[in-house]
Amino acid sequence: MDVSIIIINYRTPQLIINCLDSIYRFTSGISFEVIVVDNDPGNGGGELVRKSYPEIKWIDSPSNEGFGIANNRGMAVAKGKYFLLLNADTLITDNVIYRCFERLNVRTDIIACGALQYYADGSPMPFYQSFNEFRRTFFILPISNAVDKVIKKFYPDPQYADPDQHDWLVGAFIFVRREGFEKTGGFSDDFFMYGEDVEWSGRLGKLGKLCYFKDCKFIHLENNNPFRRTNISWINRFSTQMQISNFLWVRKQYGMFQYLLLIVHYISMIPVVYIWKMALNLRKHGDPFIELRTQHIYVRKTRVILKYFWRTLLLKKGLYKIKPEENIDLLTAVHEQR
Repeated sequence: MDVSIIIINYRTPQLIINCLDSIYRFTSGISFEVIVVDNDPGNGGGELVRKSYPEIKWIDSPSNEGFGIANNRGMAVAKGKYFLLLNADTLITDNVIYRCFERLNVRTDIIACGALQYYADGSPMPFYQSFNEFRRTFFILPISNAVDKVIKKFYPDPQYADPDQHDWLVGAFIFVRREGFEKTGGFSDDFFMYGEDVEWSGRLGKLGKLCYFKDCKFIHLENNNPFRRTNISWINRFSTQMQISNFLWVRKQYGMFQYLLLIVHYISMIPVVYIWKMALNLRKHGDPFIELRTQHIYVRKTRVILKYFWRTLLLKKGLYKIKPEENIDLLTAVHEQR
């Protein structure tokens, strides 16, 4: 078997059918199998997918333990020389899987590669191209050239001789050698959602290069996931689950000091965001206490982060999955709809 394609289902049967339609339409020149891991068998609509594609291998998870653990289940039974981890909300538009297969057959220095993401309208989707570029976004600071220069000084972008090489691969499309899974054990089972692809990339990068190729593309539709970031405001740019996962990644990869630095930063910024907004309110409305909604959300999110402080600091094993009452983004959206 050349390639094992692994897709995770969580109540998205039609998206998976559309994804499979595109795979079977455009993929040629290789032998491949498709493995679908269902994280919610009772409500996932798996019968619709199996009816359309009875030849695929289907695995029912005992519970929803997230993206990484489900992919590990699929990779554990995969027969391919290479594995392709593919999101359910993606579409293949040409023979990109074969190109990745051919490229890694030639480039033995590469352990895994990714494809560039595009929106449904054909426009390119931006993505973080290095660990440090991603880490710089964690700091809630005023936007200015001076601030950017200071942060970049402490968190510079890496320089690679290979123009295709990057720090990490986006989890929506990861084409990896079998030995990449076997030698690392796959995704960490501490991550429920988000951060798992970043953390695994750090370990995969010790085995070989991680690369993106300009001629390898796919469409990422980005379905409505309740844990996805909501873009409520600049100071609340990440969802609660995403922040818990990202802070865990920082602690694992960069150590205790860098994690504590983030915690101190988020706590110290509470009075700053309030004073700044209250000054604006006073000048604009004459009342400093109106329009403080995003500041209140920021405090609530910081409280959730602090609930996981000792667990993250000590790197206690277990699934870092926030509780429904801790999902500030979802609760905020429901409140606004009412």
